Amino acid sequence: MDFNVSKKRMRSASSGAVLFMIFLSHMTSALEVPLDLPQPPTITLQSPKDYIFDPRENIVIHCEAKGKPHPNFSWTRNGSHFDVEQDSKVLMKPGSGTLVIDISGEKAEAYEGTYQCTAHNDHGTAVSNNIVIRQSRSPLWSKERLEAITVQKGVSLVLQCRPPAGLPPPVIFWMDNIFQRLPLDNRVSQALNGDLYFSNVLPEDNRNDYICYARFPYTQTIQQKQPISVTVLETNPTGERRPGFMMPLGATSTKMVLRGETLELECIAEGLPTPEMSWQKDGGELPTSRVSFLNYKKTLKISDVNEADAGDYTCTATNRLGTAHHIIKVTVKAAPFWISAPRNLILAPNETGILTCKVSGDPKPDISWFVNGVPIENAPEDHTRKVDADTVILSRVQSGSSAVYQCNASNEFGYLIANAFVSVLAEPPRVLTPPNQVYQVITNSPALLHCATFGSPIPTITWFKDSQISIKREDPYVIHENGTLEINVAQSQNSGKYTCIATNNLGIKENHVFLEVKEPTRILKQPEYKVVQRGMSAVFECKVKHDPSLVPTMTWLKNSGELPDDERFEVDTDSLVIKDVTDEDEGTYTCIMNTTLDQDSASATLTVVEIPDPPTDLELTDQTERSVQLTWIPGDENNSPTQKFLIQYEDLLHQPGVWVNMTEVAGMSNKAQLDLSPYVYYSFRVLAKNQVGYSQPSQPSRQYRTNPAAPDENPSNVQGEGTEPGNLVISWTSLTGFQSNGPGLEYKVLWRQRDVDQDWSSKTVANESHFVVFGVPVYVPYEIKVQALNDYGNGPEAEVVIGYSGEDLPLAAPDGILVTVHNSTMAEVHWEPVSSNSVRGKLKGYKVYFHRKRGLHETEEEVDQEPQEHVLIFSGNRTQGRLPGLEPYSLYNIFIRVLNSKGEGPQSQEKQFQTPEGVPGPPFLKVLNPSLDSLTLEWDPPLKKNGRLIGYTLKYQPVINNTEVGPVNVMDFLVNETTVTLDNLNTSVLYRFYLSAKTIKGAGANITREASTAMETTHTRPTVEMGKGPTEPPLLPTSPVTQSAHPPLHKAPSVDPVFGIVNTSVSEECALITWEYFGHHKNIYVEYTVENSKEDWKKESVNGSHSHILKGLKPGTSYRVRVVARDPGGPALHTTNEEVVTVPAIPSRHVDIATQGWFIGLMCAIALLILVLLIVCFIKRNKGGKYPVKEKEEAHQDPEIQPMKEDDGTFGEYSDTEDHKPLKGSRTPSNGTVRRDESDDSLVDYGEGGDGQFNEDGSFIGQYSGKKEKDTHEGNESSEAPSPVNAMNSFV
Repeated sequence: MDFNVSKKRMRSASSGAVLFMIFLSHMTSALEVPLDLPQPPTITLQSPKDYIFDPRENIVIHCEAKGKPHPNFSWTRNGSHFDVEQDSKVLMKPGSGTLVIDISGEKAEAYEGTYQCTAHNDHGTAVSNNIVIRQSRSPLWSKERLEAITVQKGVSLVLQCRPPAGLPPPVIFWMDNIFQRLPLDNRVSQALNGDLYFSNVLPEDNRNDYICYARFPYTQTIQQKQPISVTVLETNPTGERRPGFMMPLGATSTKMVLRGETLELECIAEGLPTPEMSWQKDGGELPTSRVSFLNYKKTLKISDVNEADAGDYTCTATNRLGTAHHIIKVTVKAAPFWISAPRNLILAPNETGILTCKVSGDPKPDISWFVNGVPIENAPEDHTRKVDADTVILSRVQSGSSAVYQCNASNEFGYLIANAFVSVLAEPPRVLTPPNQVYQVITNSPALLHCATFGSPIPTITWFKDSQISIKREDPYVIHENGTLEINVAQSQNSGKYTCIATNNLGIKENHVFLEVKEPTRILKQPEYKVVQRGMSAVFECKVKHDPSLVPTMTWLKNSGELPDDERFEVDTDSLVIKDVTDEDEGTYTCIMNTTLDQDSASATLTVVEIPDPPTDLELTDQTERSVQLTWIPGDENNSPTQKFLIQYEDLLHQPGVWVNMTEVAGMSNKAQLDLSPYVYYSFRVLAKNQVGYSQPSQPSRQYRTNPAAPDENPSNVQGEGTEPGNLVISWTSLTGFQSNGPGLEYKVLWRQRDVDQDWSSKTVANESHFVVFGVPVYVPYEIKVQALNDYGNGPEAEVVIGYSGEDLPLAAPDGILVTVHNSTMAEVHWEPVSSNSVRGKLKGYKVYFHRKRGLHETEEEVDQEPQEHVLIFSGNRTQGRLPGLEPYSLYNIFIRVLNSKGEGPQSQEKQFQTPEGVPGPPFLKVLNPSLDSLTLEWDPPLKKNGRLIGYTLKYQPVINNTEVGPVNVMDFLVNETTVTLDNLNTSVLYRFYLSAKTIKGAGANITREASTAMETTHTRPTVEMGKGPTEPPLLPTSPVTQSAHPPLHKAPSVDPVFGIVNTSVSEECALITWEYFGHHKNIYVEYTVENSKEDWKKESVNGSHSHILKGLKPGTSYRVRVVARDPGGPALHTTNEEVVTVPAIPSRHVDIATQGWFIGLMCAIALLILVLLIVCFIKRNKGGKYPVKEKEEAHQDPEIQPMKEDDGTFGEYSDTEDHKPLKGSRTPSNGTVRRDESDDSLVDYGEGGDGQFNEDGSFIGQYSGKKEKDTHEGNESSEAPSPVNAMNSFV
């Protein structure tokens, strides 16, 4: 069957050049007939309409179809039946209509033509497109003689290619005779037809090997045209001219293009200078997304053309002499294209269906209908069928009227053909979607639940959720025509079971599917932009949250590709670590978290930075005597902008090898104007600095020498100061070689006495930084100058500096010394200043010497130590000063000296003064003879009375615990009273005592002591609680012993720190140590060790206390005890003499337990219990009898076997004739008698058993037998004699 409407259509239909396969599919709403049901054929695969084959390969023409029963296939060629079986070179694949034609050894042209495939079964016939089969061709270039071309410079030129026509057309390109492509540019370009255009020729266009090549795609052969020779003459060159078009010619041209194809418009212009091209569309914009410019904008290309692309396109050529325009009128035609192709119909008997074939094109296509490959007008008449142009109406169809209808739409540019079958079936519903299918979607994503069905009539689809809720066509649900249920935005509550029910008049069918809505995968912490120095590590974090039921996969990409295979890249669960970063690691890193349903990704960029590369190419320009300009080329910034440049110089004349910072310039600059000094051999270098740091220095510049000149500056830090009487030392800081400005550097030193009319004295020195002037008066001012000079002149005028000649000791001492006493510890001294001339130097102040001669209560004979001298310096020209820290009630001597830089002057006249009385220091206190209710206190006067003592005040109070004390008791004593006994005290109580001495100025500092009264020890033993502080009331001895190693001291020792009296009191296992301490140290320890032993001293810290209890001492043992003070800043020790403390032995206090009442009562109870037990056992034993298990025992002669009761599993009893037999496990001697156990309390005495056995809880197990009491005629009723163990258990 031939669907071509004309030869012109045939040519148009065969214009395709690409081999491809077309898979036919139905629209989503079309019904698919299950393959187990009868159905007409459907073409599923066919070759393209235009098939160009390679003659070196077989021809394969595809034709596949489906149907029930399976279709048979036949072919036509050029409109006539093609008998495949008659041609041995043609093979039809089994079960298919595909033809394989073997053209080896045959002329391939014999098989060219138009082929059409037909698929037929009992229900209809389907046909394929007309497939035009043509052989590819690559004809040879026709031989021709080409003349050499000679042109003048500047004219335009066209070299024609004119390749042979091939199938498909060849690809054209120009090369030279060494197969190098000729360069193309705006001036020289290749047209779409392959010709080579020169807008104007130049001398470089001279060559004799312009060769056009044609490559034929299918055969992959290349053919070449004969070389063309071009000679460009310069004898009469053409001048500049306006643009003109070489192609297309004229002012306008036309172009027709088919819809959907690619439009290519070309304009090539000539002119000098070479014109520039531009394009525009009249009355509209160029379609930006589909337009492109090629060949230096000489070609305009628009893809996928539509009707809106028709119109006038203007190409404009422009150079500086003018413009030229050309208009191309574009028309768009269209081969037929589908608007709505006919679809298969499944109809039930007596149903009505419509086939529609809607197409468009330009010109409008003609539509023809066929039935089973036959024009519908030639088909058998069918009254149920009506044709109305592009529509076929089928009314009340009947079984057996199935057929395949073809719609053919054609115009002069091509044709379309579509098969649509009409299948008349009566079929109940069936669901094609697999049952219990699980759909998984992500929250907020659409969910599609499929319910593909088939039935005739077409079933009605109804959906239910969780088998109860009917789903309507409303939000959030959409039920599509094919039965698919869509949830626009799925949420977690949409999860569950869904049921679709398909219904028609022949039946009903349901199917269940399940929807699971999962949480989305989200990246919580995205990787961040990193700037990392080369060699360091970069860490990208990518923390993700995902649905726990989905298995995630983390993937890292670099620049959208895989990570490098490098061990420096370490991928962890939520991070990427790049170690030892290099420049190649720069890029964008993306973490992608994939699950089976979704993914999330995030990216970050890694920038690798490093110190800049050093600048290069240093140059010196604009050179003058005192300046030069330095320029350089910056090095690579290494991704970190340069912040500044540092210029350094080296002075090769004075300091070779030393680079000095000179100046800095901004990072945007590459030059610096440098100020120079004379007489320097400069070499410069530059360092760049970015955020990472400084670069390596650049290579040094060439050397630049400046000429010598006179000094620009004088020495600095000029000073004048005498070191001895009669001299003046003038010093300065010398100029450096860099500052000298020239050779022969010297210094001119000038001086003269100030305020004296005399000329300057001068001296010129070299290589010195000081000069000494001798023979000058003592300490007089001088004006001093130091000027630099060299071989090229003197430096600037030097500034005058004031200096002084050498000093001598002061000559005079202060007069008029007067001391005013403010209080007992403070006085003020006044004096008259000495004259300035007598100072003979710079007055530094007055030095006041004073010392305490003696106390006013002492005689000179009582003073046994040298007085301590005190010195105070009052700076400047002072005339008074305060003397702090004096001791009250004392006699002091004082004198004053003048002080200058040389030393002290003579001593002034010595003067005495007295300090009034003050409050006294703490007295010495010790506690003696502690008893149950009394303590004796003795004390001595303070070491520092500070006046005349008038008495003492004693305060004491009981100490309840660490933080609580009792009421205070106060007692006053006369000065001659030094002891007191305190009666009526509480027993075993710690008391705290405060004792102070008094003068007429008041009470002095307290001395604090703690002591305890003794405690009663009649029946109890004292206890000492460990861990209590020293101020807690101690448990004192029952028989206290007080040891006083030394008599009272009235004076402090001559060393510091000072310990006073040490007292010790002992009791069982503890000792109370008290002491007096006047030092300023804080590290106080009590140390002790066993007397006459080699053990190390044990020490206990007692900082801030004057008493301590040693606990845990062994009774009856003597200990050596001492109190030690250590300096906080060093190992120096201050210790008391060792005291021997003997801990009394503890008398025996063990109580005889046999005399205790509770013990006697316990023993009586036990005896009574045993007596009752024995009586009960005796009575029970006399009631024993014969047991029914005797007969069983006689059957078993083995004495090791013990019978057991059948009812409760316990051991049965033996008769009295077997009483001599021991129980299992008992110990029996060889004579058969039972030996008593060693224990008097053994239960063997109470029965005939041996060792008793115990359960885990300690109770006895096992039964002991007794005497029989009843005869055997009494039957199975036995009297069980209780064993002593049972008796014992009855008491428990």
